[in-house]
Amino acid sequence: MCVQLFEFADGYRGQYDSSIAEVKSYYASVSGYKDELLWAALWLHRATGKPGYLDYVVDNAHDFGGTGWAITEFSWDVKYAGVQILAARLLLRGEHTAEQKRTLERYQAKAEHYVCACLGRNAQAGGEDANVERSPGGMLYIRQWNNMQYVTNAAFLLSTYADYLAEAGVGTVTCAGGETAGAGEVAALARAQVDYVLGTNPRGVSYLVGYGAKYPARVHHRAASIVPYKHSKQFIGCSQGFEHWFGRRSSNPNVLVGAIVGGPDRRDRFRDNRDNYMQTEACTYNTAPMVGMFAKLNRMAREERERRAATARSGTAAEV
Repeated sequence: MCVQLFEFADGYRGQYDSSIAEVKSYYASVSGYKDELLWAALWLHRATGKPGYLDYVVDNAHDFGGTGWAITEFSWDVKYAGVQILAARLLLRGEHTAEQKRTLERYQAKAEHYVCACLGRNAQAGGEDANVERSPGGMLYIRQWNNMQYVTNAAFLLSTYADYLAEAGVGTVTCAGGETAGAGEVAALARAQVDYVLGTNPRGVSYLVGYGAKYPARVHHRAASIVPYKHSKQFIGCSQGFEHWFGRRSSNPNVLVGAIVGGPDRRDRFRDNRDNYMQTEACTYNTAPMVGMFAKLNRMAREERERRAATARSGTAAEV
């Protein structure tokens, strides 16, 4: 099915919002469709091992913007940074032909631009716009509406790239202007963004709903903000939900456990109101990358416990 979808998308190219005009006011495709084609081809290459998909990524690298766009964000719309990091993985692992190497090196240069932008190391080439802004509390900040998607995606991509570097035995990232950054520093920034989401921030708020002592109580989410059916059998349609529940100041009657809201502004300010959709709307693409981060951090914690237990056992045996 995935192969068929890719072939259909490649055969009938165009932006989805050209066919569904209503979404342009809400979810317009700013980056177009070419990043998604490259993104899909790389994942199909990883899933199938078929060289034709990598050929596609290499052959279309320039025309599709894969080696041209220097990106400072990754989101539901803009996939270039993810494309570039996946392509860099193939270079680091040596999974390419001699003819493909030069193009993959260009992909890697753009991948490291993204990584260095998050670290704030691209200032010597491109000015402040080449870097990602930080809030006073250390949160990566891209834009006002649902900034947390950029935070969680950055955490995942940075952590992933740090793993790729470690696996390849590469210790540093080369940034524009000649600066370098250690792979450990990249991983540390990823961890810091996760910690920020979970409450290590100036407000002490966990932006993961249901986690911690303090989290958003008025999430912009219809089902969460309307009384559950088991408590009231009264019919509630779209108009009733808006008229009778949306404007209430009380906490949502249903806790949307696991949702990550849009989060604070560039000054770490957050207003927990249902009508403040830019900050309180919950989106699946906020939570999705954090699932990967939580899995990795859980594995690391387990391995650390096992290492300490093994050390303790060996110490006890030596004493005996």
